[in-house]
Amino acid sequence: MFWLSPQSLSVLIPALVLSSTCVEAAGPLKGHPIKHSHLHAAVDLPKRSGNEQAAAAHGVQQGFKTVGYYASWSIYARNWPPQNIQSEQLTHLLYAFANIDNKTGEATLGDPFADVQKKFDTDDAKDNSTSNLYGNLKQLYLLKKKNRNLKTLLSIGGWNIRSYFAPALANEQGRKNFARTSVQLLKDLGFDGLDIDWEYPNNTKQAQDLVDTCKEFRKELDNYSRNLTGNPHFLLTMAVPAGPDHYPYFDMAAMEPYVDFINLMAYDYAGSFSDYSGHQANLYKSLDIPRSTNFSTEAAMDYYLNETGWKPEKLTFGMPLYGRSFANTTGPGKNFTKATDGSWEAGVWDYKALAGNSSFGEVYTDDRIVASWAYDERDCYMVSFDTPEIAKRKAEYIKSLCLGGAMWWELSGDTPINGTSSLIGAVDGVFEGYGGLQQERNVLEYPMSKYKNLREGMRGE
Repeated sequence: MFWLSPQSLSVLIPALVLSSTCVEAAGPLKGHPIKHSHLHAAVDLPKRSGNEQAAAAHGVQQGFKTVGYYASWSIYARNWPPQNIQSEQLTHLLYAFANIDNKTGEATLGDPFADVQKKFDTDDAKDNSTSNLYGNLKQLYLLKKKNRNLKTLLSIGGWNIRSYFAPALANEQGRKNFARTSVQLLKDLGFDGLDIDWEYPNNTKQAQDLVDTCKEFRKELDNYSRNLTGNPHFLLTMAVPAGPDHYPYFDMAAMEPYVDFINLMAYDYAGSFSDYSGHQANLYKSLDIPRSTNFSTEAAMDYYLNETGWKPEKLTFGMPLYGRSFANTTGPGKNFTKATDGSWEAGVWDYKALAGNSSFGEVYTDDRIVASWAYDERDCYMVSFDTPEIAKRKAEYIKSLCLGGAMWWELSGDTPINGTSSLIGAVDGVFEGYGGLQQERNVLEYPMSKYKNLREGMRGE
């Protein structure tokens, strides 16, 4: 991230020679990749100075955050209901997504059927009223009852409605509407906070609009808290980019007083949209194959921790629970064609489809950039994804910088957390060795909810 680069830590392993049947002539794959079976022999993260010491000066926080996004659409083709969430491994669950009206700024449910209407097997199928909460959000509340250290947040926005934010928040009334209606959803649906995912402001006017929006959100959240017993603190979080082109339009210093923590989207560095095949979530830049690492998490962390004034404990390290694929390529940093296959969209595979699946070929890692990938020499097919060993390295990195914790997009992509191949489980295991997860009680009382069963705390469930 921001001290001595690990690029000098060469792992002297013979280069992998790939088939000449692919789009480029075969040659050694630079970067000294290590086969998956040899990952445990990888060099440990180097000891660092400078910024690491500065981060450590903030002191040890009380446990790490583990933040997972759950997508409302997981109940459909993915067949992954909220009951599958192993909530004991998470401290925060972000529910994606609510919408923002591009004219009025009002926040609305993204999928009312999935969110509040769907009846699961344990629900009362005969209840046809609209006075009780059902759907995914009832199940999230029940998870909170089961694990009092799990906080849920409603995430508003996302890539698909990225263009809605700018017109909605361009004036004061739109920003007030957005904050007021977002907090109303929190009151009605039993959340512990709100998450803003604007991808992305692109000028200084929009940057200021986002700051003013955060200020309105904090005011509305605190006003609601004052009406409740114990005045609980409701969270405001934000997804932030790892690309420097976006940094000028996130006024981080101005937003810091209002936002509890930010989630760095440290993924999607490469994919079907890239000029060359590459690593989608590498920690460091590659000196051997520069065009395989157009971005790096180290550079992003350097910016957020050294240029914005944010304390490291208010930043979580986002990781993907999926891989991005490249067809007709000889490996990282090479020409490729867009893949036409994937789990749910072309060029994207759920991690659980990749874990232990030999049909994707050998799994390799470049220890110096902390990245792994699968390569099928016969089909000239590459998939960039994290292995459990890479996830553990990232967890150690989080600890070394005194960061707030880890974040994942999105939960349905992982293998079962209690299994040996889970990426979330791998990170949690490292955190357990350093004091474990953050322990902060959630909110269960929502006396102003429009739903009778939520006002009553889902009595008997």
